[in-house]
Amino acid sequence: MTPHSSSTSAADVHDVQQTKNRVALLQLPVTSDKSKNIQTAKDYIQKAYESGAQLCVLPEIWNSPYATSAFPEYAEQLPKVGDSLSSVDDDDDDNSWGKSSIMLMEMAKSTNMYIVGGSIPERCDEKIYNTCLIINPSGTIVGKHRKVHLFDINVPGGIQFKESETLTGGEGATYFDVLPEEGGEKDDEPSGLGRIGVGICYDIRFPEYALLLTQMHQCKILIYPGAFNLTTGPAHWELLQRARAVDGQCYVITASPARMPPPENETTSKYPHYSAWGHSTIISPWGEVVATCDEKPNVVVADLDMDKVEEMRMAIPTMGQKRNDLYRLVEGDK
Repeated sequence: MTPHSSSTSAADVHDVQQTKNRVALLQLPVTSDKSKNIQTAKDYIQKAYESGAQLCVLPEIWNSPYATSAFPEYAEQLPKVGDSLSSVDDDDDDNSWGKSSIMLMEMAKSTNMYIVGGSIPERCDEKIYNTCLIINPSGTIVGKHRKVHLFDINVPGGIQFKESETLTGGEGATYFDVLPEEGGEKDDEPSGLGRIGVGICYDIRFPEYALLLTQMHQCKILIYPGAFNLTTGPAHWELLQRARAVDGQCYVITASPARMPPPENETTSKYPHYSAWGHSTIISPWGEVVATCDEKPNVVVADLDMDKVEEMRMAIPTMGQKRNDLYRLVEGDK
């Protein structure tokens, strides 16, 4: 596992050789200017491409301020699983997708990367969701995760936040496969990154969801775009990632927005300021930190040794040692 880190500007590179199992975490700055956020995300995806990454991960709520009052204004209609750029109907305003999702699909295709698109507010059937799109190198949506567990907390002396004021929770577990043929591998070679499960931020606090992905759906990597704050971040951000990695004997990957300074006069700001913890991180199946960064804008890059997953699962075979006579993991009805 080889960690890298980069905070340089994107160069004009047109043909970069991808490195198998290399992933990039895009800890980008987020502002109240949606167009600027989309351009920033595009620039950071370009940086991931130039690093040779096969897959990149954006942070939670990267096109909008992280404020419940902002979500309806910044929300977009998003494509469904199976949609591609050819599905866009430019003549039908009611069915047109937002600029954020179109940019992600275009960049996935032009860079030949898998993009786990962090999350953006999604408008659907008069409801708002916190939604992550997963796009393959052909620009097709291969996964769509709506945040299942909403961030409703009240920490005395710390932070109070209630996503359910505007958001609706999702109703399904999400995973996708990095297929050998799309990764440029031969049929007789290992499948590379394999099956990857996706959650968003607060979803990481629920081990049952992670176990559902690793044990019932055989995921080898769990990805959580997240935006922990300055109360929960230093206490639980790394702890929860390491716990989920050891529980599931898998890699855990998180991508956070960069921490932005508060405005000089918060009373004139349209939305309340939210300070993200940052520290986008990759954790190994053994629970070790493979790569990370601080709170500043950055691109964290690492090559994953996927053999470590099977080594861990064979050395400490907890998945085959469950006491189903005492307890059992059961998938829900939805």
